[in-house]
Amino acid sequence: MPTTPGIGPHRPAQTAEPKPTPGVVLIGTRETVAALARQVTDGADPRPVGALVVGGEPGEPMLPTAGGKPLPVLGGLTRLAGLHPRPRAAVVSLPGAMPLLITQVRGALARLGIEERFVPTLADAIAPRREAGASGWFRPQPAPVDPAALIGRDPHRLDSAAVGRILRGRRVLITGAGGSIGSELARIAAGFEPELLVLMERSENALFEIDRRLGATGVQRRAVLHDVVDAPGTARLLGQLRPDVVFHAAAHKHVPLMEDHPAHAVTNNIFGTKSVADGAATCGCGRFVLISTDKAVHPTSVMGATKRIAEQYVRHLHGRVRAHGGGHAPTTFSVVRFGNVLGSACSVLPIWAAQLADGGPVTITDPRMTRFFMTIPEAATLVVQAAAMSTDVEDAEAPLFVLDMGDPIRVVDLAERLVRLQGLEPVLEGAGGRRETGPGQVEIVFTGIRPGEKLDEELTYAEELLRPTRHPGIRSFDAVGDPLPDVGGLIGALDEARRHPEPDAVLGLLRGQMPGLRAPALRRAG
Repeated sequence: MPTTPGIGPHRPAQTAEPKPTPGVVLIGTRETVAALARQVTDGADPRPVGALVVGGEPGEPMLPTAGGKPLPVLGGLTRLAGLHPRPRAAVVSLPGAMPLLITQVRGALARLGIEERFVPTLADAIAPRREAGASGWFRPQPAPVDPAALIGRDPHRLDSAAVGRILRGRRVLITGAGGSIGSELARIAAGFEPELLVLMERSENALFEIDRRLGATGVQRRAVLHDVVDAPGTARLLGQLRPDVVFHAAAHKHVPLMEDHPAHAVTNNIFGTKSVADGAATCGCGRFVLISTDKAVHPTSVMGATKRIAEQYVRHLHGRVRAHGGGHAPTTFSVVRFGNVLGSACSVLPIWAAQLADGGPVTITDPRMTRFFMTIPEAATLVVQAAAMSTDVEDAEAPLFVLDMGDPIRVVDLAERLVRLQGLEPVLEGAGGRRETGPGQVEIVFTGIRPGEKLDEELTYAEELLRPTRHPGIRSFDAVGDPLPDVGGLIGALDEARRHPEPDAVLGLLRGQMPGLRAPALRRAG
């Protein structure tokens, strides 16, 4: 029987019981085992005795063969260890896009003392060669997953005419341009032929990569290696570049990490925002858009608290520039709030993909946890769309927009969908602890809620009156009152506290403004 070049069969140590019989078993997907069965003749020696199918059940329709005698489906891959009598060998044909399943099946065959013959699928046989791992098979990489299909939603479309009016022929600046959202914003903006696209980023590698990717578009651009927390430097750069539109995407976003580093969160998320917003107001920028998060609503984390204060500072500045006027038209400041972005750096999707590549388990903090999810392209599209409609709202208040995130999704349901898309069966950790898994199965393990996390997120406060806009994917708020009326005074106090060596200096101020920020939920950095 054929084997993959350079890949020999596993030949484990011989076992005394049970004694192998002359038969062989076919293992694969319904499509691949059907293709193998069609090649089986009556004279095959040893003759296949049946097939184990991914997701199969005993009693499924038999598989036709070349010899006329059909081949029974013995069930799913979990029945491998219970086959009796034990087959002498197995012919395995699984797609290369199922590397974890391939690894599991080969390991199980080796433990059972069953010789293995691997037959690549036709698609894999004619595909370009990929880097082989130490075992001779391809390095495990889970099959590509469409995030939009995973969360089950159709993305909202971009109103190109409206967006073109604010971007075409304008000078556009994006902070955090090398990040997941920032780089997608840059890609969208490049398609509207801006006069100049400024990519501002403090990570050298991230800046190099987004600048390289946009090079093929021919857009006039400038890559600026700069940390926005440098207020004098930011003011100087914005004065030189004089952007018409600023998208402020730079932020620290990882909730547990910011619990350990509250001063860093305050510096980057609050004072970084202040630096760019102040610079935009001074240089006469037409539009400034702050990208915020659902974690800013009733925040229980340092990250959420800092984004909430950043929102309030932008609103405060919007009113201040209108009250005091100046030598140019006042900047329109706006805030766009949305939930989790599926596929962004260090979000659950790449983390789960890495866990699957390592053989599992897939980890989730709590089985009850829900989140709002959106894809990177849709989130960036709606941010740009919100910028285009920011002047539709009364000038007295900075526009606050929330993106249509759909219904919240149970995180465990999302993980199960992902596992099944890899051709595997998820097994949830039981009340008694970890469970044994067999070939074709991956365990989902619950690790416990991390500091600062909520079970459920919210997109609005009760006092924020939601209303529709002319775009179906965006809603705006009428904010009743201001939870932080003295945001200017709080900014001054935080400026002093963030320089203090003890994290309680910052935490005490944040807890005073955010009742949900409870001390027991916080950890200290070592």
